[in-house]
Amino acid sequence: MRIVGLGNALTDVLARLNTDACFQEIGLLKGGMQLIDEEKLLKIMSIFEELETTLASGGSAANAVSGVTRMGIEGGFVGKVGRDAYARFFREDMERNGVKTTLIECDQASGCAMTIITPDGERTFGTFLGAASTLSADELLPEMFAGYDILHIEGYLVQDEALILRAVQLAKELGLQVSFDMASYNVVKENYAIIRNLVENYVDILFANEEEAMAYVGEEPRKAAEILSQSCK
Repeated sequence: MRIVGLGNALTDVLARLNTDACFQEIGLLKGGMQLIDEEKLLKIMSIFEELETTLASGGSAANAVSGVTRMGIEGGFVGKVGRDAYARFFREDMERNGVKTTLIECDQASGCAMTIITPDGERTFGTFLGAASTLSADELLPEMFAGYDILHIEGYLVQDEALILRAVQLAKELGLQVSFDMASYNVVKENYAIIRNLVENYVDILFANEEEAMAYVGEEPRKAAEILSQSCK
């Protein structure tokens, strides 16, 4: 079994907080993922300067593939980065975890996810996509997915419909199963039409937590799982 991930190549900057008090100041929704611009990134960075932070290669699909490679499954990752320190860290960290990387480079700053972890264990992302967001449909080539059995895609890519459709169509042409992670309840709410198209027509393996399933089908977890199982394997 070989799995290739497609997603945003991000370096996670993680900080633990002792209180939820800063969420209103930062303007993030606790437990969700919000895209941020450079101004908000700098604001969060100023708060993080007073905290102990750690770095990790991140992005939903990258994390998933990195996890399975450490369990002995062969994995690859396709994404886009800049030519900077975050890009070097991302590549080296992924490869340390056994992932074969296919990273397209550009002159834009690499993406990063400012990750706030609160005492209840919840995580909240303020994500500056940077170079990751410039990955386009025409940059995806069949050889990036050839030889793999599963293509795993993160829901955060649905903002670019052409990109995600190109990916799943290439995967199907090459005989891969498609695995899709719904990513976040707000992503599901804001991109319902394209996610429904994916789930009903392309997805074989679907990941959704309780909040994401509720956002998609409007039912409690067990009923939601029954409904979702009618659309994919």
